[in-house]
Amino acid sequence: MLKVSEWNLMDYLKTEKDIQGYLEAAFAEDDAQYMVRALGNAAKARRLMSKAAKKAGVARESLYRSLSKTGKPQFSTVVSVIHSLGYRLALTRA
Repeated sequence: MLKVSEWNLMDYLKTEKDIQGYLEAAFAEDDAQYMVRALGNAAKARRLMSKAAKKAGVARESLYRSLSKTGKPQFSTVVSVIHSLGYRLALTRA
C-alpha cells in the first residue's frame, strides 16, 4: 500500500540557504502576490512574524492576513518584512 503524506513547505525551509533560494526563486517570477506570500512563508519559517509585525507597526494577526494569498499589504509593510528577514531591496536593470 502506498503511503502519502501531506506536503508542507515549512519542511523545506530549514536553513538560511533554503530560505534565500526560495525567496530568490519567488522574486524571479515577477508576480507581486507570489512574492508577498513567499515573504510571509519565510518569516513563518524563521519564526519572525512577531518581530516583523512590530517593525511594520501592525498586529501579528494583521500581518498574517496581509501576507496571505488574498492580502494586499502596504509597500512599507513589505519593506519591513524584508528588513526583518535580514535583506534589503536593490534595483537592477532588467
